[in-house]
Amino acid sequence: MKVKVLSRNPDDYVRETKQDLQRVPRNYDPALHPFEVAREYTRALNATKLERVFAKPFVASLDGHRDGINCIAKHPESLSTILSGACDGEVRIWNLMNRVCIRTLQAHEGFVRGMCTRFCGSSFFTVGDDKTVKQWKMEGPAYGEAEEPINTILGKTVYTGIDHHWKDPVFATCGHQVDIWDEQRTSPLCSLTWGVDSISSVKFNPIEMYLLGSCASDRNIVLYDMRQSTALKKVILDMRTNTLCWNPMEAFLFTAANEDYNLYTFDMRFLDKPLMIHMDHVSAVLDVDYSPTGKEFVSASFDKSIRIFPVDKGRSREVYHTKRMQHVITVKWTSDNKYILCGSDEMNIRLWKANASEKLGVIVPREKAAMNYNQKLKEKFQHHPQIRRISRHRHLPKNIYSQAKEQRIMREARRRKELNRQKHSKPGSVPLVSERKKHIVAVVE
Repeated sequence: MKVKVLSRNPDDYVRETKQDLQRVPRNYDPALHPFEVAREYTRALNATKLERVFAKPFVASLDGHRDGINCIAKHPESLSTILSGACDGEVRIWNLMNRVCIRTLQAHEGFVRGMCTRFCGSSFFTVGDDKTVKQWKMEGPAYGEAEEPINTILGKTVYTGIDHHWKDPVFATCGHQVDIWDEQRTSPLCSLTWGVDSISSVKFNPIEMYLLGSCASDRNIVLYDMRQSTALKKVILDMRTNTLCWNPMEAFLFTAANEDYNLYTFDMRFLDKPLMIHMDHVSAVLDVDYSPTGKEFVSASFDKSIRIFPVDKGRSREVYHTKRMQHVITVKWTSDNKYILCGSDEMNIRLWKANASEKLGVIVPREKAAMNYNQKLKEKFQHHPQIRRISRHRHLPKNIYSQAKEQRIMREARRRKELNRQKHSKPGSVPLVSERKKHIVAVVE
């Protein structure tokens, strides 16, 4: 008589020590688990709800300035060091780890209009209303020494912005024109201009480092080539652009922050229409900065909020605001992709998490595995109505909510009027212009 028995290797299920996890044999055959999708949906729903419960993005506030924050600069090599310039000419250097100010200096008389650090982090440059460009050491003066700049350049007009080359000892300033300077000289290497109005912002491309972009008050965005000392092309928009920021991963892309409440992502090779219009703010957008990954950017607005946008989407994934935060003038995304800094009118620098529900501190491997599993579940079921509604819901201040509602009604009315005009006109006499081309007045090369 033959007897068949089931046999298993004890190594597959017996723990070697008491600290080991109990091994449980599982059969992943979907035919034997008919309710697996329903179970996963419930887990995804719970994970989405918990993500909103634990979404507490505010980390800290750095106070000490006696006037509104006008500009912030990051240290290129130290994650914990940032610089801030105020409207009273004061510059402060902060240690983010300890959340303290480690140095204060009176840089200018009047506003600090712009600030940038040298590519190696040994010094930084400031420009102000007193028509000067000053270079300062990153380290403070020795005991008994006076706080003096390394170098001072006296200009003819007020400088409104500054940016440093990513590898060479060269920096650019803007005012009534764009000037390219060598650090060792007191006169500019070359001056670039196209038009007559004042220029509010200038930025070097982090990849193609000889390219610059500038924004002027006559609604222009102008691109320059430093090698040829000439302007390449410009695009004229409906309203003025306050600043722009280059994508750190894709050399041809940049995003412009505009007065018409929108942000425009352009490909510099095809300026006739933007790649994407990002439209969630309800007031002028004053600043924009990319994350180090190049997949997202953060914007600061006059509507007292900051928003995080994916590059390829027209709507923000996150909005940050507090009751005390006033008009946000400047914003930066830290180099480790974890935090966002913003400076506003009421003299505070605020530190936010880039991912609102991210846990700070040490994460054990099992916790990390559970977080990754929940993230995949949320991605799998992201288009289900209930999960989409919960993940998209944000509490907004009453004024932002009512203004957004009003703008939506106006936008729909304009759209309806265009369709009616085309419908009741002679065929072909009223062309339907796409939303992306509406805001572009002209492209000049």
